[in-house]
Amino acid sequence: MSDTKTAIVTGASSGLGLAIADAYLKKGYNVVGNARTVERLQEAAAGIGDPDNFVFAEGDIALKSTTDAMFAKAIDTFGSVDILVANAGVFLSKPFVDFTEDDIDTMVATNLKGFVFPAQAAAAHMTAQGSGHIVSISACIAMQPNKNLPCLLTALLKGGLNQAVKALAIELGGTGVHVNAVAPGIIDTPIFPRDPQLWEFLRTLAPNGRTGVPQDIVDAVLYLTGSDYVTGSIMTVDGGSTAGTW
Repeated sequence: MSDTKTAIVTGASSGLGLAIADAYLKKGYNVVGNARTVERLQEAAAGIGDPDNFVFAEGDIALKSTTDAMFAKAIDTFGSVDILVANAGVFLSKPFVDFTEDDIDTMVATNLKGFVFPAQAAAAHMTAQGSGHIVSISACIAMQPNKNLPCLLTALLKGGLNQAVKALAIELGGTGVHVNAVAPGIIDTPIFPRDPQLWEFLRTLAPNGRTGVPQDIVDAVLYLTGSDYVTGSIMTVDGGSTAGTW
């Protein structure tokens, strides 16, 4: 078995997931990246130089079969899994009464099942090996709702996952497995349109009047997965959005 660490990153074909995968690759780690299609992963890999230790695990992360295949590929290829970053997620902002049944099904599938199935597999594998890190990418809006950005389903699902992270950290306490979350504020990724008026509004959602960049989240993830002490933490990276009102 290689001494090189292996990270699984879901939603790895763009945005935060790709930035996190790229950071681990630059550290010399093996990375197994998940996205819905192999074509998206191929495009992502081409953009970061097609590293040999970037392995694709395509499929809908809401399906347990995708998780099973993803972990099997990681273990067959690299021997073990040291890190899971459950990054895949869907964000919708609209008044509560306007959420459709399809909206609800989509968000529950990706945001809830897309964490639970990979985290179950990671917990079983990492507990057996006596070490590992599970990190969920949450959302600061789930911790401090804002009337100017209505997104009740995100508050419901990501807020629940924040509590699940704490519960799992306690459940796995003493096993060598650390469980944490990063709760981003508004981060400049392709998930948001390039509308200047939109970005002027988005900057008002933090007291420092700024939005973040992917490296801000990368730094937080690398810190958490580099620590042998921190567990059960929800790390906000949000320009002060959860600090209070202003």
